[in-house]
Amino acid sequence: MACGVSNDRLYLYLILLLSATFGNPVTKTVEDANYWRNQAQDDLNQRLSYLRNTNAAKNVIMFLGDGMGISTVTAARIYKGQLNGQTGEEAEMTFEKFPYTGFIKTYNTDQQVPDSAGTATAFLCGVKSKAGTVGVDDNVQYSNCSTVQGAEVTSILDWSLAEGKSVGLVTTTRVTHATPAAAYAHAPRRSWEGDTSLDSTQKGCTDIAHQLIKDNPDIQVILGGGRRFFLSKNETDPESGTDFTSYQRRDTSLVQEWIQDKQKRNKTHVYAWNKEEFDAINPDNTDFVLGLFEPSHMQYEHFRDKTSNGEPSLQEMTVKALEILRRNTNGYFLLVEGGRIDHGHHGTRGRLALEETVMFDKAVSSAIDMTSERDTLVVVTADHSHVFAMGGYPTRGNDILGLVENDLADDGMPYTSLVYGNGRVQRENLTGVNTRDIDYRQTSAVYMSSETHAGEDIPIYARGPMAHLLTGTHEQSYIPHVMAYASCVGQNKDHCKRTLTSDSINLRHSITLLFTLSMLIISIV
Repeated sequence: MACGVSNDRLYLYLILLLSATFGNPVTKTVEDANYWRNQAQDDLNQRLSYLRNTNAAKNVIMFLGDGMGISTVTAARIYKGQLNGQTGEEAEMTFEKFPYTGFIKTYNTDQQVPDSAGTATAFLCGVKSKAGTVGVDDNVQYSNCSTVQGAEVTSILDWSLAEGKSVGLVTTTRVTHATPAAAYAHAPRRSWEGDTSLDSTQKGCTDIAHQLIKDNPDIQVILGGGRRFFLSKNETDPESGTDFTSYQRRDTSLVQEWIQDKQKRNKTHVYAWNKEEFDAINPDNTDFVLGLFEPSHMQYEHFRDKTSNGEPSLQEMTVKALEILRRNTNGYFLLVEGGRIDHGHHGTRGRLALEETVMFDKAVSSAIDMTSERDTLVVVTADHSHVFAMGGYPTRGNDILGLVENDLADDGMPYTSLVYGNGRVQRENLTGVNTRDIDYRQTSAVYMSSETHAGEDIPIYARGPMAHLLTGTHEQSYIPHVMAYASCVGQNKDHCKRTLTSDSINLRHSITLLFTLSMLIISIV
């Protein structure tokens, strides 16, 4: 009975059924042959039921997990499951349930392993460029202002605004950091975030914060960190006092400039710097929001101050942004970045990176709850991976942050399954070490002061109108062209006049099914 079901297994099923009936807890599902076959059939039937959604996307939400490569997704999935009392391997991230997936090639035009500025230019502007540059093409020379003119490229934010849509940016990094900057700025050097970063030799360039406020006044939602680049030296930071005055502006207060612009245009607006002010925002009567919750990057979720003087989570910012943007009957484009996944990895602090990924997943889940697959394209991807690996032979359910149980390396010392290819800590004896501690740094093979990005392809997940176009393996610069095509912005808009609605798709499917059944009945008779 190798392929069948034995009497012993039938007896076990009966015991499990009786236990469930009378309320006794069942600690583990029996994962026998039928379990896996039934699971596969459920998955297969779900896939067979998918119909390509060729609607025009009223809305597009792009979730960008900075540094969220495949190994990070796998480890975060297990971590999420273990937080919920599971062994972990069987868990799912919200975006892993999306019907369409693919792979993205991430190299820059001058680097095999990319940086976040060149990659952001690719997935927001649709062109690949050099590492360290934002919103410009390959003609620009790094850190050379004289080469910028004529090399500027527009982004999907620009294309969406041109069609009357609302746009927003949400990030846990500084709002002038590489990923959000590529959406609105043109700079030959990503680090020129404020005017204090520039000197007299960079003639003809304006800093990234200046470009956000002065050149892009129609971005309705801006939420993240980086307050130090928007306050003038004459202002005192409400949270940090004088700690960041060396970064504050020499020219003007961009916060006041933003407020004055909205006042002149009679737009309802809110500037917020803490959670209390953020929570008080009424999305039903607020047109513009500028939220700058930290002088630099926002806090890691683990350390986030949740009090009134603290800051909102990525999930909370995503919800607020959607509540504001969805008031536009023309639709919206929203970029949401889980930016500190990357920072956790650079410090070889795996737990921080995984916690940031789990919060990122919560933000995706909230967006799914607030939108319809019929008219909203949701894309989840990364800009690059990290040299973050999961190995050894840990048993099922082994603590993803712990030591590999009952096993020693060939040097006689215990080891963790999570390691880095390079980073700040080399091989050490972990006997008695709490590897779950938030400050623990996983070991790495090559010593470097900061762990680096990795060059392998990264995953992309999509659901909603035209999501099927993101299957397969593509250049990173392909992504915004799909989002634009789906939402009828930018070029390639002729198809929008003949796009089927979901109702017509369902009707067509029903008619086809009815015809097939009719022919079957006729053939039987």
